[in-house]
Amino acid sequence: MSRRALILASLAAVLGFLLLAGLAWRLLGEADTLARVLDGSPLRIGYAVEAPYALVDRTGHVTGEAPEIARRVCETLGIAQLEWRQVEFGHLIEALRTGEIDVIAAGLYVTPERARQVRFSRPTLRVDPGLLVARGNPKALSTYRDVLARSDVRVAVLAGAVEESLVHRAGLPDHRVRVVPDASTGRQAVAAGLADVLLLSRPTVRWLAHQAVLDDTEAVTPATPDGAEGLHATTAFAFRQSDGRLARAWDAALADYLGGTEHLALLRRFGLGPESLPPRDAP
Repeated sequence: MSRRALILASLAAVLGFLLLAGLAWRLLGEADTLARVLDGSPLRIGYAVEAPYALVDRTGHVTGEAPEIARRVCETLGIAQLEWRQVEFGHLIEALRTGEIDVIAAGLYVTPERARQVRFSRPTLRVDPGLLVARGNPKALSTYRDVLARSDVRVAVLAGAVEESLVHRAGLPDHRVRVVPDASTGRQAVAAGLADVLLLSRPTVRWLAHQAVLDDTEAVTPATPDGAEGLHATTAFAFRQSDGRLARAWDAALADYLGGTEHLALLRRFGLGPESLPPRDAP
């Protein structure tokens, strides 16, 4: 073997070792994130802007139902350093699984498909479906069934949300579906006439309608369940499957907090009430 070939082979061996070592270090780090953050490293919390679950106020402070509960849990667990990372909703699970973030705090619906990819905490909210329509509800929409059954209705859905899966399962053609990166963009689509309705959770559409500066949209909340599959759900925090210690500690802190006086006061801050509490036996 020539000297050049020997040098290249040696370099390749060294690089291969370093890559394997780095991978091993990363896997070990993922396996005990709790130990890492208790030792002073920041807990990287991913969120997507969808009020009232998560939002950024005028001062740049990350707040909302999920981030505020996360702060309370971290205080209980002795996790001092938090690092907030904004991620588009549809990319949150990928960011968690690839190690960019350690926990999702974004009002994430608990679904069987997602449970195969992430480890959920105990549920924090019970969530019902809602619709955001133009002021006056010109298409007279009252349920998701109305939206799916009518060929003249254009629908906006959040990328990666259960509503996106719903409209695809229902076979809506692409020209009727506008996939948006966040709730605010969805509201703007309805306000501008680019969509007739935005399908999202009831708390979100109520928040959006309340915050509409030009008073050009309104929330529609079905009085009774309309049978839309997978839309009467619970939300929870999400962790990597390998982060059992962190998830168990998080759940223990949640158990002492959820439903208490402090938690109910927090819910009121974001327009939520006791009816939003999940059943105690929720999965």
